[in-house]
Amino acid sequence: MKEIIEEIKLLDVGKMEEDVSLKKYTTYRCGGTARCIIYPKNVKSLINLLSFLKERRVPHKILGNGSNLLFSDNTYEGVLIRLNEFDKIKFINKRKIRVGAGYSLIKLSLLAAKKGLTGLEFAAGIPGTVGGAIYMNAGAYKSDMGYVVESVKVLTPDMKVVTLVNKELQFHYRSSFLQTHPGYVCLEVVIELKHGKKDAIEEVIRDRRQRRLESQPLEYPSAGSVFRNPPDNFAGKLIEDVGLKGTHKGGAMVSDKHANFIVNYKDAKASDIKYLIDTCHDKVLKEYGIDMKCEQEFVNWE
Repeated sequence: MKEIIEEIKLLDVGKMEEDVSLKKYTTYRCGGTARCIIYPKNVKSLINLLSFLKERRVPHKILGNGSNLLFSDNTYEGVLIRLNEFDKIKFINKRKIRVGAGYSLIKLSLLAAKKGLTGLEFAAGIPGTVGGAIYMNAGAYKSDMGYVVESVKVLTPDMKVVTLVNKELQFHYRSSFLQTHPGYVCLEVVIELKHGKKDAIEEVIRDRRQRRLESQPLEYPSAGSVFRNPPDNFAGKLIEDVGLKGTHKGGAMVSDKHANFIVNYKDAKASDIKYLIDTCHDKVLKEYGIDMKCEQEFVNWE
């Protein structure tokens, strides 16, 4: 890997960090180390980097805010790519916004509210990037990105830049075209919102923030909801009903505030969190026959 890193430096595609603790780059605040993280300067640099990595068959992954990932405690022997430089934002007109994949989703929702635009209130508590939100079709309060996205500019696996419109993006519950077609990279998004009353929009955001503070364990690192809610049921209630609320493993815990959150309350290892995720899934399956779907992505596990 050292040779590869030296070769990447010669490409001059952007800032590089070496031997980085993944605790800094995931909202669980746990995981091993990454051999290197690269911040491409622009689309051309990203294409050059990805072309090199594919040619040399180097494992790589696009990393947003790490808000839906659980890296193992092992070293990631590959290249992580962060699109922090892809953070430009522009109002196309009074209702449409063009925004880069690396822009903060929370920041975008608050900016929209400030401009009196409604449609992104659901995103005010989702700590991801715009690109990550497209990939996961992030949502809350019976809304998601699929309702507000007009189009997405992507880089295809054969290194072409194309635009996909909403219906091509195959938005479904916590799923999208990007998730089911590995190798496509979100570059920028056009969001279309509606005019609303600024005070009313900001009141909705304040009210929901207060509800989250009261019902979710926001005082500890976590990755939000662990499992999708099964049809006509709630993952948190199922986990509570099988007696796992408050269960500990190492420094991780099934939150005693909301059982569909697993929190890192004391220097948890990724393996502690993974153990609790598996335990919740398996016990609910055994007692209720419900195969809960995990919302989180596991990276670098055996």
